[in-house]
Amino acid sequence: MSKTGNRGASRRSLLTTMGAAAIGLTFTSACSQAAKPAGGAEEAKLNFYNWDTYIGETTLADFKKASGVDVNMSLFATNDELFAKLKAGNPGYDVVVPSNEFVTRMGQAGLLMPLDHAKIPNMKNIDPAFLDPDYDKGRKFSMPYTWLVLGLGYRKSKMQGVPDSWKWVFDSPQYKGRIALLSESADLMRLSAKYLGHSVNDIPPEMVKQIEAMLIRQKPYVKAFHEDDGQTLLQNKDVDIVIEYNGDIAQVMKEDDDIGFIVPKEGSLLNSDTLCIPTGAPRPDNAHKFINYLLDAQAGAEISKTILYPTPNAAAKALMPDDYRNNPVIFPPADQMAKCEYGAFEGAERAQLYEEVITRVRAA
Repeated sequence: MSKTGNRGASRRSLLTTMGAAAIGLTFTSACSQAAKPAGGAEEAKLNFYNWDTYIGETTLADFKKASGVDVNMSLFATNDELFAKLKAGNPGYDVVVPSNEFVTRMGQAGLLMPLDHAKIPNMKNIDPAFLDPDYDKGRKFSMPYTWLVLGLGYRKSKMQGVPDSWKWVFDSPQYKGRIALLSESADLMRLSAKYLGHSVNDIPPEMVKQIEAMLIRQKPYVKAFHEDDGQTLLQNKDVDIVIEYNGDIAQVMKEDDDIGFIVPKEGSLLNSDTLCIPTGAPRPDNAHKFINYLLDAQAGAEISKTILYPTPNAAAKALMPDDYRNNPVIFPPADQMAKCEYGAFEGAERAQLYEEVITRVRAA
């Protein structure tokens, strides 16, 4: 990610290093802005709730030039945080960026507005493989923004060989005190199940107990549970091995050739981050315009050049250089991808169970 100063502060701190004012952003409360002027037309504003380091350097300013709409971007760190915020009542967000299973969960909970595809003509740029996913059939509520895979980022000089298994973070003292795990509960449970030879979905009760015991046993060797800033911990040499997304590690690998990334041999968890309009969005027309703009080929390419995540936008990918399209960290080899799965939303009760397990692990 081409930015100045301290880099890669999280998944997805562009804002802290460029300065909010430099790209037309403010951090006022989303609900402090009135939705409509007296005439009834939407005001030229939009509240965007996004992950950190997850937008092009000039995307928001470019959208304002093209549309006249000023984007106010604020940040969340986990899907759990996003869900809780909207569950309590939309405070004024127009576009949000949930991951795949949370699209299902939020749609079922009535937290998302159906999209008007007629207002998103750039949908034509999406790779057909992403048009009808199980988590949102027919793209009723979401448009794909990125896809991503979790793996192990590591400092090559500190490893004893290539860390090609989840064992080294879940079930071994070998790198004690130098390990960082992802904090998101469902992801941690699913990756543990993958290590134990199971699918990331439909984890049986006895395996849930086995995972909890394993992670509690591993806890003394874990330095941090990070909220998606694992690449920063790795880059700053706070840890030597970390569970992180491929795009985040690709960002720091550009600056530090001692950093590597691998999808472990057991397989991994795929995610897709999406663009959605939450129920109660005060400016749904501007929201559709913004989503359509982000799916433009050139705008999509500019985003990909900055965030280095794999894009589902075929037209944008075609504009990208070879060192992006052929990068095995951004687009892992087919044999690795064949062992990876999307996590399905399996109900609020299961989600709550996973949160309770990881809460106990972290308290152990």
